[in-house]
Amino acid sequence: MPIGNPPPQVASEVLGPAGSTARAGVRAARGRRRGNQRFHRADRLAPYILVAPAVLIIAGLRLYPLALGVNFSFTGDGDRNGQAVGLDNYSALFDDPLFTAAMRNVGLLVLLLPVAVAIPGLLATLIYLRVPGHRVYRGVYFFPAVLSPVIIGAIFNLLLAFDGPANSLLGAVGLGPVDWLGDPDTAMYAVVGVHIWATFGMALVVFLAGFATLDPSLIDAARVDGASIPKVVRHVIVPGLSQTIQFVVVTTMIGMLTSMFGLLYVMTGGGPEGSTYLPEYYIWFQQGQMGRPALASAASTVLFGVMLVVGMLQLAVLRRSGRED
Repeated sequence: MPIGNPPPQVASEVLGPAGSTARAGVRAARGRRRGNQRFHRADRLAPYILVAPAVLIIAGLRLYPLALGVNFSFTGDGDRNGQAVGLDNYSALFDDPLFTAAMRNVGLLVLLLPVAVAIPGLLATLIYLRVPGHRVYRGVYFFPAVLSPVIIGAIFNLLLAFDGPANSLLGAVGLGPVDWLGDPDTAMYAVVGVHIWATFGMALVVFLAGFATLDPSLIDAARVDGASIPKVVRHVIVPGLSQTIQFVVVTTMIGMLTSMFGLLYVMTGGGPEGSTYLPEYYIWFQQGQMGRPALASAASTVLFGVMLVVGMLQLAVLRRSGRED
């Protein structure tokens, strides 16, 4: 008879009850091991299952339309509708003075972004430090965020009119009137200023939420050491709110590039002389007024690329400054 493991029946007769108990223990251990493997496999899959609905929604409602828009930007308008035209639309964009003016205004928005972020950050700091009346200020500062851009634009059209209250106030202090919305050199600054006033309430709320995560003992320790408020802000508050600042910078930039259409339409209509055009207003003009959807898609693609590059550069700068602090 060949030497080897005895058959189960023979092993049971030789080993008796002890052998049966051993085999039962082995089977139980194998079952536990298989159960643990299934549990760990399910544990690894759980995050993917949880994020799958959000990913599907983003892919279906954001990424797929984006891909369609990019593809559409390489087709023609009018008589060439549906025909592949290569980069003709992009060439036409950068030959259009209105689009180049819109891109220059994007550069202006990037330069003014620190102001748009610093204002709500400073006001949130004052509220957090409980200046007198801070509860009232919290509601007052947020109130413009609930108003319609159309209403805000109409109000400031009256305030900034050539014979309006703003110029009357300047005249009272001996300064000449300013054509706020009729001068190409000042119109864009006026619209951006109104936009910052109308929207900084949301950034203020985000900053206040960030302050809720800040350890107050750090500020107390800095005050005990005799640090002034500017030093507390620079060395304690700003590093502690670095993630919040990054979020506000990116969302504010996106808002300035994609949420000013209402103000532009009501306050200036893109004028004077196209000086207040932004890419989103240009996209609407080409799509809705000129009937050139392919050219509008090309402008949308350029705007998306600009927002992506600017956002990544801003995050890189903020992360580097946070590490240096």
